[in-house]
Amino acid sequence: MATKCDCDQYELRTAFFQSFREDEVSLFCEEKVEKAYSRGDIIIREGEGIKYFSYLRSGLVKLYKTDAAGKDQIITIACPFDFVSLLGIFSETHHTYSVSALEDSILCCIDISLMKGIAMKNGRFSMNLMERLGAVSNKIIQESLEIRKRNTHGKVAYILLKFSKGIYDSLVFDLPVSRREIAENLGMTTEGVIRTLSEFRKEKLIRINGREIEILDDAALERISSFG
Repeated sequence: MATKCDCDQYELRTAFFQSFREDEVSLFCEEKVEKAYSRGDIIIREGEGIKYFSYLRSGLVKLYKTDAAGKDQIITIACPFDFVSLLGIFSETHHTYSVSALEDSILCCIDISLMKGIAMKNGRFSMNLMERLGAVSNKIIQESLEIRKRNTHGKVAYILLKFSKGIYDSLVFDLPVSRREIAENLGMTTEGVIRTLSEFRKEKLIRINGREIEILDDAALERISSFG
């Protein structure tokens, strides 16, 4: 359900919108709506027309493409205050990827035509958007290269450390993705991911309790990730 929200909050003063003028902040506050999604919900479908400029206020979502065989390939995982509709929204008329919720999530959305109008009038904001787009593109490229250069064990260690240190900042966390989704992200088979996690558990590098993962030896995982 979409609801109007009070936008005079901290997030509008972050680096994302630091170049907004006061009148633009007010306009954004008046027009922005919040949309809540449950875990597993499809937020954006590849091929849909682009209607909103959106960023993630809370939760976790995945950006992915589906190939002709129906297999998904995760592009990246977006965290709070990441833009989830930045890629292609100013150069395309339809979304070139899908987005779904990995956790219960809230998106803040504003009509794309309004954002384009602000970008045309506010050069500093346009530069800010280009910087953000560049950062997102570099992140996707770097993650792809990091995964490619690793063997099976190195890939799984890398993704576990990404969730632990890069997203949750904790050695204990609920894995927000399935084994199949991990395999999609890493270019592995689901069986290969399950087997590697089982080996890590037997070697007492991690503890697994359903979705909950506890990293017991992060130094060892770091070595496997770095040299695997």
